[in-house]
Amino acid sequence: MIKSIDRPTLIASGFCVAILIAGTIYTLYTQGTASFIEPTYLLQQLKIAAFLGTVAAGMMVVILLGHIDLSVPWTIAASAMIATAVGGPWAIPVGLGVGLAVGLINGIGVAFLRVPSMIFTLGVNAVLRGLMVMLTGGFAPQSSATPIMSWLANGEPLSVPIGGGHTWGIANAVLMWALLSAALVFMLTRTPFGRYIYAAGNREAAAYLSGINTRLVLIGSFVICSLCASMAGLLIAGYTSKAFQAMGDAYLLPAIAAVVVGGTNILGGQGKYSGTVVGTILIVLLQSVLSVMQMPEAGRQIIYGVVIISMLLVYGRSKAIRG
Repeated sequence: MIKSIDRPTLIASGFCVAILIAGTIYTLYTQGTASFIEPTYLLQQLKIAAFLGTVAAGMMVVILLGHIDLSVPWTIAASAMIATAVGGPWAIPVGLGVGLAVGLINGIGVAFLRVPSMIFTLGVNAVLRGLMVMLTGGFAPQSSATPIMSWLANGEPLSVPIGGGHTWGIANAVLMWALLSAALVFMLTRTPFGRYIYAAGNREAAAYLSGINTRLVLIGSFVICSLCASMAGLLIAGYTSKAFQAMGDAYLLPAIAAVVVGGTNILGGQGKYSGTVVGTILIVLLQSVLSVMQMPEAGRQIIYGVVIISMLLVYGRSKAIRG
C-alpha cells in the first residue's frame, strides 16, 4: 500500500504527464509539431528547472520548520549583482558570502528575536533591495557574468549522440542541482540535523524540551535557504549573461508552489525532497505551457496563488485533524 506521504508526489507526477500531453496536443493543433516531447525540449526544461529547483531546495528546508523566507528574491539579485561587480575568481565565493550573511541575519532574527519569519524576511528583502539600488544606482554593476558563472549555467560536460549526428547534453546547471539534491537528501535522512528539522517542524517546544538546540536548527536552516538562493542567483546570472534588478522576483511564488505541490506541509514537519523535485518540474512545465498559450504574467501569478492556497487547505486540514 502506498504511504500517504507519497501521494502528493504521485499526484504531481500525474499532472506532469497531463501537462506534457496537453502541451503536445496544443502544439500539434497550432503548429503541426509535437515539440513538447522532443528530447531537446525536455532537456531545456530540465535546465530551467535546475534554477527553480535550487531555490525550492532551500525553501523546503525552511518550510519544514513551519517558517518561510520572503527575502529570497533579493538574495538572488544581490548575490548575482555583487558577484558580477567583484568578478574574477572571487565572484562565486563573494556571491555565496552574501547568501551566508543574509541567512545568518534571518536565522538570528527568527530564532533569537522571535520575530515571525514572514515579517522579518520581508523586511530583510526590502533592506537588500534598498542597498542594491543605493550601491548601483538602479543598474547592474557589470554588463556580463564571469566566465565561470556562464560555464556553470550553460556548459554541457556530458553529451550523448542521437540520430542524424546531433548531440544533446546534460547542462552543468542540472548536474549542480543533482549534487545539491543528493546532499540535501543525505542531510534530511541520514544526519541528526535533518531529524532535528523534522522534529522542530512538528513541535518546536517538544523538540526543545527533548534537548535539541532549536535556535541553531533555525539559524542553520535559514542559512541553507539563503545559500541556495545565492547559488541560484549565480546560475541565473550565468544563464542570462548578466545580473539585473529584480531578477529574483519571478522565483518566489513558483518556489513556494513547487515545495507545497510536492507534498511538504507548509505548517512544517512533513515532506519529502523527491516531492519538491517533481513539484519543480511540474511548475516549469506549467510555465512553459502557459507561455506557449501566451498567458499574461498576471494570469500566471493567479494560478500559482490558487495552487498554494489549495494545497495549504488540503495539508493544513490534514495536519489539524491529526493533531
